[in-house]
Amino acid sequence: MRKSLHPLLWLFCCIAFIAVQPTAIGQTAGDTTIYQVVEDPARFPGCEAVDSTVEFKRQCASQQLLAFVYQNVRYPQEALEQNIEGSVVLTFVVEKDGRISSPKIIKDIGGGCGIEALRVIGAMNEAGVVWTPAKNKGQVVRSVVNLPVRFRIKEAPAFTITAYGDSIYTRFDEALAYEGGEEALAAYLDSRLKYPPVGNDSCRVGNIDIQLLVQANGDVRIVDLTDYNDLGFDFWYEAIDAATSTLGKWKPAVYQGRKVPSAFDISLSFTPTIDACKTVVEKFDLAGRLINEGATLFDQEKQEEGLAKMGEAIALFPNHAGLLLVRGQAYLDMNKLAEACADLSKARRIALVKWYDNILPLICR
Repeated sequence: MRKSLHPLLWLFCCIAFIAVQPTAIGQTAGDTTIYQVVEDPARFPGCEAVDSTVEFKRQCASQQLLAFVYQNVRYPQEALEQNIEGSVVLTFVVEKDGRISSPKIIKDIGGGCGIEALRVIGAMNEAGVVWTPAKNKGQVVRSVVNLPVRFRIKEAPAFTITAYGDSIYTRFDEALAYEGGEEALAAYLDSRLKYPPVGNDSCRVGNIDIQLLVQANGDVRIVDLTDYNDLGFDFWYEAIDAATSTLGKWKPAVYQGRKVPSAFDISLSFTPTIDACKTVVEKFDLAGRLINEGATLFDQEKQEEGLAKMGEAIALFPNHAGLLLVRGQAYLDMNKLAEACADLSKARRIALVKWYDNILPLICR
């Protein structure tokens, strides 16, 4: 179990077009060459109707692009926790019709910043953003744009508001706490959680994560539920029942002298106890150890060894969304977009997680 952190951060983006040496010189009718240097560079929309010089339109377009990125980017939680700041550089092609294609990360700072910047670029096509394409000798051409995006952490507001209107404080003087501490919470949930008898027929095993909101008055309710193994409604019921039965056992968070609503992430494991399911449970435990070993190796920059361990884990449980998400994120970090698409799309179908919805259309091509 871990304390949930969902800070809302201010993020500043520094955007410019980086000049590089040309790789294309000639131009013909029906030219499909991708130009890196052009006479009239591609421009972000919003300024073409301005009655002014081309240079003014370029400056205006840069400001519009900055505004778009600023409004859509979200500081990655991992980067926040590791205090990562710096500039990510992306490259993409502006097609003749103004669409974005072939986005790639050419410089990353880690912590999910590169992937987040890539997601924002993908959001342009989804939002129907159409660039003014580049021109050479008066002809519309395909062109490369290199885009630096700067990530800088600023002090966040004390709370965020969910899609359902709930305020969840992420900064406090006294954190949300369970009576007796997290070990007591784990012991209580272990004693309370029931394995649905219906699961024994097929030896269902898996994990469900619940985000529990504890209000200032001590009331509790479920904010989110993630079923990584498609266990189904009977398991959801037991997970929700166990989590909400902690009502009255929490000490609410305190901020500036008053109690405030805060959230806590609870991870619950369901394993059958009948002898006929013993082998399945052992495989499940082994898969968990392998994925952890793989993640550790990957973090130690032993990427191929880490991926191999992750592959062993997934071979044991091919439909475990949690395992697929770990390897999918690893592939994203390596800029292996096709492999990331396969894992993350499958995890999306199994667990209905929406964490990568904005980036999947971009990487699944």
